[in-house]
Amino acid sequence: MTNPPLSADPVTLTHPIVEISDLNKNFGQVVALRNVTLSVKPGEIVVLLGLSGSGKSTLLRHVDGLDTPTEGSVRVLGRQVSTLRGRQLRKLRQDIGFVFQQFELVPSLTVLENVLIGSLATLRGPRLGLWSYPRRLKLAALGHLDRVGLLERAYQRADTLSGGQQQRVAIARALMQNPKILLADEPVASLDPESSEQVMALIRDIALDEGLTVLCSLHQVDLALSWGDRVVGLRHGELVLDTPTEGLTKAEVMAIYGRVTTSTSALEVIERELLSTVSMA
Repeated sequence: MTNPPLSADPVTLTHPIVEISDLNKNFGQVVALRNVTLSVKPGEIVVLLGLSGSGKSTLLRHVDGLDTPTEGSVRVLGRQVSTLRGRQLRKLRQDIGFVFQQFELVPSLTVLENVLIGSLATLRGPRLGLWSYPRRLKLAALGHLDRVGLLERAYQRADTLSGGQQQRVAIARALMQNPKILLADEPVASLDPESSEQVMALIRDIALDEGLTVLCSLHQVDLALSWGDRVVGLRHGELVLDTPTEGLTKAEVMAIYGRVTTSTSALEVIERELLSTVSMA
């Protein structure tokens, strides 16, 4: 299957920006994803909801080409991801920002340098120190730091920041790519409730302002229902829920999970998860 030329933008407001069809992924004997079909339109803010091991992270990694399907198809920005190699794959990844659970900052570098790392795909050769980046990129990085409320921390070492501040740096780094899609893998799992709320509000505000498409994996039910436009539920690698969040209740989410739970112990895990969201609210 051929892909459109790199100069073409095959995505319009009426076509999916992410289109996944009958996706299966096995790691040896372990089935990580089973017959997942999902399409996401430009500008949608979609939550992938599920407990640990449900396949959320694996699904996100297929969108970015970090994993390849055992079977099935993943098309992103009009291109078949599994067929891309070299320059074409790098070009696709420039259009996809990724925010990770553990921030993935370089602790010994300044905040500004960490943000500038997001621009490396557009530059030739290695970079060592702030002086090696063009002025226009440094100004852009400072602008993104201002956007996430950390301009005054630009020349501080990254490892001196709090967890919430480090995640905001990671968001600014992703924005340096000028992405069309933002992937976020459990972005607040390591944060306290107050920082979680701030980070999630920031991601949503930026997405709405920039017209970004967002796929964000979460396990907190209340947060998913209040934050996303649409919830996609995963359980044991299978898609068990795909619905707008408007009008969706926690009880309905519980019923969906309950129907695909195969043991009492698994159901108890879900119940504890739901109760924990109440205590954090």
